[in-house]
Amino acid sequence: MGARNFRQTALIGATVAAVLTAGAIAVVCDGGSSQASSAKLSVADSYIPLPAGSPGSDSMAAGYLTVRNTGGTADTLVRVSSPGAGSVSMHRSTDTTMQEVDSLPVPANGALQLTRGGTHLMIMGWQKPPAVGDELELDLTFAHSGTIAVQVPVKPLTYRPGS
Repeated sequence: MGARNFRQTALIGATVAAVLTAGAIAVVCDGGSSQASSAKLSVADSYIPLPAGSPGSDSMAAGYLTVRNTGGTADTLVRVSSPGAGSVSMHRSTDTTMQEVDSLPVPANGALQLTRGGTHLMIMGWQKPPAVGDELELDLTFAHSGTIAVQVPVKPLTYRPGS
């Protein structure tokens, strides 16, 4: 009887070990696929400083925001438009120049930051003069993730995030 119990215990142990091994292999294989997951984008910290000078539809303003990507695949911001403005373009600034760009990368598990003195949006041809407290819809179009509509508040010219 002791040998029979030993064989049953050994058989059960071998079965449990095989199931656990198969489970571990499945977890390892699945772990690799999460890195190749699609981009998961969100937009935060958006604002438009009130344009200096006399407000009007010919005013230009800069727009700032952060696009966060918690997914395992990079994406690219390829177009920005607004129903409340004639045009919105993407720019990159250096110490001495400002250059329009066709697209901006959003890294996997990272962020695209549009900030003062760096990469930003230029908003032109406002349909109505902007005022502090207004919101302007910006439609951000990405190469793989489609379009995200964001309501961006107009803030005082001196506004700084976190202040």
